[in-house]
Amino acid sequence: MKFTTLIPNPSRFPLAAVAVMAIAFTVAACNDNESGLLGVDTNRIYTQIERLGNPLVSEVFFLKRDHGLHNTSGPQDDAGAVDAGGKIKAFVSNSGRSTTIGNTLAAVLVPDMLLVYPNRSATTAGWLSWALANGYGGRKLSDDVVDAGLTAIFGTLLDPNAGSLANLTSDNVPASVRSFSATFPYLEAPRP
Repeated sequence: MKFTTLIPNPSRFPLAAVAVMAIAFTVAACNDNESGLLGVDTNRIYTQIERLGNPLVSEVFFLKRDHGLHNTSGPQDDAGAVDAGGKIKAFVSNSGRSTTIGNTLAAVLVPDMLLVYPNRSATTAGWLSWALANGYGGRKLSDDVVDAGLTAIFGTLLDPNAGSLANLTSDNVPASVRSFSATFPYLEAPRP
């Protein structure tokens, strides 16, 4: 929630009144229940319009008509109503890839959540590292998750015997040339 403190023209009000008003606005802005002085309704209902836990799940594995179902559901629905595992396995099978690839992808992408294991070494952070290398998980800013995902599906990462479909293992967009900081917010300043 964003608050703007409005202070009236001091020439029309005594300084003490201005100070009291400024304190009142500050106290309202610090209120935990967000209903304070401005009367914000805390019984709001939000509508989820997009869900992007892991990259490419909806975009690659689901038919376009099923994107809305995936986007408006939660991870708890992935194994049931959404049938994400079935859709992943069907896509992989229809693409001529092995059942090993389909089963592995379904096992690590359902439910569709970005997992992080903070009890593991942060140096092992990276997309799907939690499942494939007992790593930290999450995503690094430098991860090329599209190429990693395409390599998992169409390369030999998950099944060395499957053969690689070289023209399908990359989106041909090079890695970012931006630099990242070791401290929050990690990104460099916006470029003009």
